[in-house]
Amino acid sequence: MAGIVELHQVVKDYPLGKTVVHAVRGVDLVIEKGEFAAIAGPSGSGKTTILNMIGCVDVPTAGRVVVDGQTTGALSDRELTKLRLHRIGFIFQTFNLINVLDVAQNVEFPLLLQGGLSATDRRKRVEDLLEKVGLKDQITQRPNELSGGQRQRVAIARALVTQPAIVLADEPTANLDSTTGAAIIDLMKELNARDKTTFIFSTHDHAVMEQAQRMIQIMDGKVAES
Repeated sequence: MAGIVELHQVVKDYPLGKTVVHAVRGVDLVIEKGEFAAIAGPSGSGKTTILNMIGCVDVPTAGRVVVDGQTTGALSDRELTKLRLHRIGFIFQTFNLINVLDVAQNVEFPLLLQGGLSATDRRKRVEDLLEKVGLKDQITQRPNELSGGQRQRVAIARALVTQPAIVLADEPTANLDSTTGAAIIDLMKELNARDKTTFIFSTHDHAVMEQAQRMIQIMDGKVAES
């Protein structure tokens, strides 16, 4: 049976001056729909590069990436944008929030790009999610008025608001205290169980690793163990 995410002999090289960095070296990986999977490995092992290729924000040098039944290398820019917008939620380590928008507007933004929901329905979905991530009192604040942990929670709410089939999270608890981090993982597990949303994390956090149904160890750009 085909997985919701498949990597077939995926290679990713980056030129660095006169040398080439081999970030990912022939990875084969299948993630089934509804998995709660952690990609673990030391810094520089290729975890983030793999997430970026699954999330259609980077392309492989060689090999094939299949997301939700679509080979990403065969898609046009418009088709890739549509796949990202409607099927994937991405929680970036650097948050990527829009500083001129308040918390609610940042979370609502993907829904505006998607279209289809009324302003009332958008507002309700945003407010419900911000309450779940513990930010209902910060709804009108701007990102520069928030702590790192609060900005991380805004980024998580924004990734979840479109109710995507796949959520990719690059170190989702890196900027959170242990209590908040545990609450966020509990929320994600709830969504995973209720909606069969597929979650794929990169992490150094042993608490997150322990919650994963499946651990994928990456070492030197290769899958060492799964």
